[in-house]
Amino acid sequence: MANFLETPNFFIPLSDGRKLSARMWQPVSNSNSNFPAPSILEYLPYRKRDGTALRDEGNHPSFASKGYVCIRVDLPGQGDSDGLMLDEYTEDELSTGHEVINWIANQEWSNGNVGMIGISWGGFNGLQIAMRKPSPLKAIVTVCSTVDRYADDIHYMGGCLLTDNFAWSQQMLAYSSRPPDPELRKDWKKVWKNRLENQPAHILTWLKHPTRDAFWKHGSVCEDWNSIECAVLAVGGWADQYTNAPPQLIENLQAPCSAWIGPWEHKYPNIATIEPKGNFFQETLNWFDCFLKQENTSHSLPALRAYINSFDPPNGKWRPRPGRWIKEPIWPSSNITSRIFYLSQNGLSSSSGSGKKNINTPQNLGLASGHNCPGMRIEHELPDDQRRDDEIAVCFDSESLIEDLEVLGAPKLEIEFSVDKPDAYLITRICEVSPEGVSERVSFRPFNLSHHISHEFPEKLVPGKFYKVAFDLNHCGWRLKKGNKLRLALSTTYWPIIWPVPEVVNVKLNLKNCCLILPQRRKGLNQDIDKDQSLDNITPPMKHKWKYLSSPSGKRSEKINNNNQIVIETYDDFGHLKSNDHGLEQHMQVWHEYSIKEDDPLSARLTARWETLTKRDQHEMIVKTKHDISSDKNYFQCKISLSAYLNNKIFFEKNWKEKIPRKHQ
Repeated sequence: MANFLETPNFFIPLSDGRKLSARMWQPVSNSNSNFPAPSILEYLPYRKRDGTALRDEGNHPSFASKGYVCIRVDLPGQGDSDGLMLDEYTEDELSTGHEVINWIANQEWSNGNVGMIGISWGGFNGLQIAMRKPSPLKAIVTVCSTVDRYADDIHYMGGCLLTDNFAWSQQMLAYSSRPPDPELRKDWKKVWKNRLENQPAHILTWLKHPTRDAFWKHGSVCEDWNSIECAVLAVGGWADQYTNAPPQLIENLQAPCSAWIGPWEHKYPNIATIEPKGNFFQETLNWFDCFLKQENTSHSLPALRAYINSFDPPNGKWRPRPGRWIKEPIWPSSNITSRIFYLSQNGLSSSSGSGKKNINTPQNLGLASGHNCPGMRIEHELPDDQRRDDEIAVCFDSESLIEDLEVLGAPKLEIEFSVDKPDAYLITRICEVSPEGVSERVSFRPFNLSHHISHEFPEKLVPGKFYKVAFDLNHCGWRLKKGNKLRLALSTTYWPIIWPVPEVVNVKLNLKNCCLILPQRRKGLNQDIDKDQSLDNITPPMKHKWKYLSSPSGKRSEKINNNNQIVIETYDDFGHLKSNDHGLEQHMQVWHEYSIKEDDPLSARLTARWETLTKRDQHEMIVKTKHDISSDKNYFQCKISLSAYLNNKIFFEKNWKEKIPRKHQ
């Protein structure tokens, strides 16, 4: 007999008359003494009936078996919930989440203490709802999230436009356009039609906010660190896009906070592909036991536990990472000191350089970058050997290291520069290079040079004028090997991760005032975690109620087309699944095509297609979406289509075609 009771579907009533679809796992015992109990909420747009069902069925029963009521709730307008979802992290989403927490706390099976758990979107809104201070919310676990929706999200990074801004809009259009389950809602056709009629093309909004304005400040924790009063466990992975939030949270929150960063991609540590995996269940359980069950008066975790990666010749594929676990009792740590490398004509030096250095790279630099956010596709997501990008970048190499160099934190680049065009990006990569020439990326960061004063109030650059700017790269934990070299690689382009500026641009550095500052961690610290105390014990195996009718697969290819464009094609099939429990089927496929000419930034083009299938008995619902994005010097050209089919007949069609002005992009 299972030690939990599952309620596969029920509806949470809201004060405005809407209902949210939910799934619940409750603890049970022979004595029936588990109530009232603390609760754990996961609040997502990704459909608890099918979208995240496999993951939910692995995580939540484990917590329920340890005395927690676990509730998985779909956002308004998603899955089988009432309402409409018109954008990310809206006031409706957050206020409704607040109301759900209060509803949970008032149930007879609740002891009034509520926690939140979530990855990515769920990690974001966990922090954002915590900012609202719901009194029952005592602790959250936020995984792969951000504290700054503008500077550190899937839309913009360092003020530079990410191609993921377009791809994510396409993905959300496909996700949000799926129908409710006909088994749960008799009015499912009406609900589906209403969603489709009101479905926005998100990119048309996001492109209209190219700077850090009020649109992005909403929901950004960094706007008010003191607004969070509940305990926060921040979890991340060095292979993920979202590496910066855990260190920033432990540095700035006044509430109890601990950070845990492993080698992982954009996944919960217990199901990550990159090993060593993390004992996510036990770590999270300990956190909730402390703050929801009050089994301890305070947590005993250090500020930061992190996996320090070691050099491993990259090939873009998933595999275990060499390295070791360390811990820092406080953060910022006194064990971290600044190590300065100056940019010179001969590479990285211990003294200031002189003269000028021009940076003007072809548009195809970046083909070895992998995906910006590994963990969201099937294959070929990690950075490859960087040599092919390094060869066409401007590189500054150190001498061979005479001892290991351990880095933990955010590297910083300080430069004095001029440009020959009013808009320019600078992309910075740090690599470790072996004696054989193999180059592995350690950290990177793009920066929009017109944002040298601020992301909120950018200024067009005056050609020929020299400016000074300093900016952080993405946080990293890395041990560079004795005998290898440190490389700083600079470029004005980074395709297909960064959408290029409108004109070919030359950035000129005044080397006298340029340096790279590394957060060097001192050696021989006795508080480092020994191997037998590692955190890579495996969480109990995932159990779920689904079978694969076809397996997931993915592929990536490069070619030169008839227009002399470099074309990257990717295809990901997430597998065709059917529930053994209730019979619902789901299947998602996605195609991306990135194309550009190496000498023409205005040739950049992204085409993305999604196809989703939802099947229930005699009902087969298919949604097809497409984004076709290009640009000229002054405008983005957005062509978007949505088609929904019911039993092979068109059910709904919608098209968007819009020109959006380019501003500082």
